[in-house]
Amino acid sequence: MGAAYFYHLTRRSLEETLPVLLDKALGAGWRIVVRGVDLPRITRLDERLWLGAEDQFLPHGLVGGPHDALQPVLLSHETKPVPGTSCLMTVDGAEVTAEEVTALERVCILFDGTNPDAVARARVQWKSLTDAGCSAQYWSEESGRWEKKAEKTAGGD
Repeated sequence: MGAAYFYHLTRRSLEETLPVLLDKALGAGWRIVVRGVDLPRITRLDERLWLGAEDQFLPHGLVGGPHDALQPVLLSHETKPVPGTSCLMTVDGAEVTAEEVTALERVCILFDGTNPDAVARARVQWKSLTDAGCSAQYWSEESGRWEKKAEKTAGGD
Protein backbone atom coordinates (compact mmCIF):
# COMPACT_ATOMS: atom_id res chain seq x y z
CA MET A 1 0.00 0.00 0.00
CA GLY A 2 1.39 3.36 -1.03
CA ALA A 3 1.20 6.81 0.45
CA ALA A 4 0.56 10.36 -0.73
CA TYR A 5 3.41 12.82 -0.19
CA PHE A 6 2.40 16.47 -0.37
CA TYR A 7 5.23 18.84 -1.35
CA HIS A 8 4.53 22.48 -0.43
CA LEU A 9 6.78 24.51 -2.74
CA THR A 10 7.72 27.87 -1.24
CA ARG A 11 11.40 28.45 -2.09
CA ARG A 12 11.91 26.65 -5.37
CA SER A 13 9.69 26.48 -8.42
CA LEU A 14 8.08 23.34 -9.76
CA GLU A 15 10.57 23.42 -12.63
CA GLU A 16 13.45 23.28 -10.13
CA THR A 17 11.89 20.73 -7.76
CA LEU A 18 10.42 18.24 -10.21
CA PRO A 19 13.76 17.04 -11.67
CA VAL A 20 15.10 16.39 -8.16
CA LEU A 21 12.09 14.28 -7.21
CA LEU A 22 12.12 12.47 -10.54
CA ASP A 23 15.78 11.60 -10.10
CA LYS A 24 15.07 10.16 -6.63
CA ALA A 25 12.11 8.16 -7.91
CA LEU A 26 14.13 6.79 -10.83
CA GLY A 27 16.86 5.89 -8.32
CA ALA A 28 14.27 3.80 -6.47
CA GLY A 29 13.65 1.90 -9.71
CA TRP A 30 10.16 3.32 -10.21
CA ARG A 31 8.35 4.10 -13.44
CA ILE A 32 6.81 7.55 -13.04
CA VAL A 33 3.88 9.40 -14.53
CA VAL A 34 3.78 13.18 -14.09
CA ARG A 35 0.15 14.26 -14.38
CA GLY A 36 -0.90 17.83 -15.02
CA VAL A 37 -4.22 19.37 -15.92
CA ASP A 38 -3.60 20.51 -19.48
CA LEU A 39 -1.41 19.63 -22.44
CA PRO A 40 0.25 23.06 -22.92
CA ARG A 41 1.58 23.07 -19.34
CA ILE A 42 2.78 19.46 -19.58
CA THR A 43 4.45 20.30 -22.88
CA ARG A 44 6.32 23.19 -21.21
CA LEU A 45 7.48 20.87 -18.42
CA ASP A 46 8.64 18.36 -21.04
CA GLU A 47 10.65 21.08 -22.80
CA ARG A 48 12.13 22.24 -19.49
CA LEU A 49 13.28 18.72 -18.61
CA TRP A 50 15.22 18.57 -21.88
CA LEU A 51 17.13 21.71 -20.89
CA GLY A 52 18.75 20.15 -17.82
CA ALA A 53 22.48 19.60 -17.53
CA GLU A 54 23.83 16.69 -19.55
CA ASP A 55 24.98 14.86 -16.42
CA GLN A 56 21.48 15.21 -14.98
CA PHE A 57 19.61 13.79 -17.97
CA LEU A 58 16.15 12.46 -17.09
CA PRO A 59 14.83 9.99 -19.67
CA HIS A 60 11.22 10.93 -20.33
CA GLY A 61 8.52 11.37 -22.92
CA LEU A 62 5.28 13.20 -23.55
CA VAL A 63 2.07 11.17 -23.62
CA GLY A 64 0.85 10.22 -27.06
CA GLY A 65 4.22 9.17 -28.44
CA PRO A 66 4.93 5.81 -30.05
CA HIS A 67 6.96 4.61 -27.07
CA ASP A 68 4.77 5.61 -24.10
CA ALA A 69 4.96 2.11 -22.61
CA LEU A 70 8.77 2.26 -22.58
CA GLN A 71 9.21 5.70 -21.00
CA PRO A 72 10.71 5.66 -17.47
CA VAL A 73 9.01 9.05 -16.96
CA LEU A 74 5.84 9.86 -18.87
CA LEU A 75 4.35 13.36 -18.75
CA SER A 76 0.58 13.35 -19.20
CA HIS A 77 -2.51 15.50 -18.90
CA GLU A 78 -4.77 12.44 -18.92
CA THR A 79 -6.26 10.82 -15.83
CA LYS A 80 -6.36 7.28 -17.17
CA PRO A 81 -3.92 4.91 -15.44
CA VAL A 82 -0.71 3.99 -17.23
CA PRO A 83 0.19 0.29 -16.86
CA GLY A 84 3.44 -0.38 -15.06
CA THR A 85 3.45 2.91 -13.14
CA SER A 86 5.02 2.80 -9.66
CA CYS A 87 4.89 6.50 -8.83
CA LEU A 88 2.48 9.26 -9.80
CA MET A 89 3.49 12.91 -9.43
CA THR A 90 0.72 15.45 -9.82
CA VAL A 91 1.15 19.14 -10.55
CA ASP A 92 -1.15 22.14 -10.84
CA GLY A 93 -3.92 20.47 -8.82
CA ALA A 94 -4.31 17.43 -11.06
CA GLU A 95 -6.74 14.84 -9.81
CA VAL A 96 -5.57 11.82 -7.83
CA THR A 97 -7.78 9.10 -6.35
CA ALA A 98 -7.49 7.06 -3.17
CA GLU A 99 -7.38 3.96 -5.37
CA GLU A 100 -4.27 5.28 -7.09
CA VAL A 101 -2.58 6.01 -3.75
CA THR A 102 -3.34 2.48 -2.59
CA ALA A 103 -2.22 0.82 -5.82
CA LEU A 104 1.06 2.69 -6.36
CA GLU A 105 4.31 2.78 -4.42
CA ARG A 106 4.04 6.55 -4.03
CA VAL A 107 1.93 9.51 -5.10
CA CYS A 108 3.59 12.92 -4.93
CA ILE A 109 1.39 16.01 -4.98
CA LEU A 110 3.44 19.12 -5.73
CA PHE A 111 1.77 22.46 -5.14
CA ASP A 112 2.77 26.12 -5.26
CA GLY A 113 2.75 27.48 -1.72
CA THR A 114 2.60 31.07 -2.99
CA ASN A 115 -0.73 30.44 -4.73
CA PRO A 116 -3.70 30.47 -2.31
CA ASP A 117 -5.86 28.48 -4.76
CA ALA A 118 -3.18 25.78 -5.04
CA VAL A 119 -2.85 25.57 -1.25
CA ALA A 120 -6.63 25.30 -0.87
CA ARG A 121 -6.76 22.56 -3.51
CA ALA A 122 -3.98 20.62 -1.74
CA ARG A 123 -5.89 20.87 1.55
CA VAL A 124 -8.98 19.42 -0.12
CA GLN A 125 -6.88 16.61 -1.60
CA TRP A 126 -5.27 15.87 1.80
CA LYS A 127 -8.67 15.64 3.49
CA SER A 128 -10.19 13.57 0.71
CA LEU A 129 -7.34 11.07 0.61
CA THR A 130 -6.86 10.72 4.37
CA ASP A 131 -10.64 10.45 4.92
CA ALA A 132 -10.54 7.58 2.40
CA GLY A 133 -7.94 5.85 4.61
CA CYS A 134 -4.79 6.70 2.67
CA SER A 135 -1.49 7.34 4.43
CA ALA A 136 -0.17 10.83 3.76
CA GLN A 137 2.82 13.01 4.58
CA TYR A 138 3.14 16.76 4.31
CA TRP A 139 6.59 18.13 3.40
CA SER A 140 7.62 21.79 3.46
CA GLU A 141 10.76 23.54 2.26
CA GLU A 142 9.99 26.74 4.15
CA SER A 143 13.06 26.41 6.39
CA GLY A 144 15.35 26.06 3.38
CA ARG A 145 15.42 22.27 3.32
CA TRP A 146 12.69 19.68 3.02
CA GLU A 147 11.14 18.73 6.36
CA LYS A 148 8.24 16.43 7.15
CA LYS A 149 5.68 18.55 8.98
CA ALA A 150 2.71 16.18 9.29
CA GLU A 151 1.88 12.55 8.78
CA LYS A 152 -1.30 10.53 8.84
CA THR A 153 -1.09 6.76 8.57
CA ALA A 154 -3.79 4.57 7.14
CA GLY A 155 -6.20 3.74 9.93
CA GLY A 156 -4.42 6.05 12.40
CA ASP A 157 -3.00 9.47 13.10
